[in-house]
Amino acid sequence: MLRDALKREFREETGLEARVERLLYVSESYDLSTGTHFLNLTFAVGAEGEPQLPSDDAHVVALEWVERERVPERLPVAVVREPLEAYLRGDERRYFGFADAGITIEFADPS
Repeated sequence: MLRDALKREFREETGLEARVERLLYVSESYDLSTGTHFLNLTFAVGAEGEPQLPSDDAHVVALEWVERERVPERLPVAVVREPLEAYLRGDERRYFGFADAGITIEFADPS
């Protein structure tokens, strides 16, 4: 289930037990250079305690709380930043679509 995957990833990357509260919005985009379609589901999540940097995951290099005003500088990719900023401003849209992601993600597994 999606909620189970979210809780597992949250635990693996922060050490915290997540409470999945509700779906906030959906965003999708396309990497035109590879023909990859990305679908992002963003949830409200609660947790208790302080996050801990995992010692066995080379992909997680830092953890920190970011003040709302610093979101634009911390999230330079528009397809991630713009829906979040809209939500934080009170925008009631629950879907955001981008014809071109503007980035290419290289996957370790070519399949």
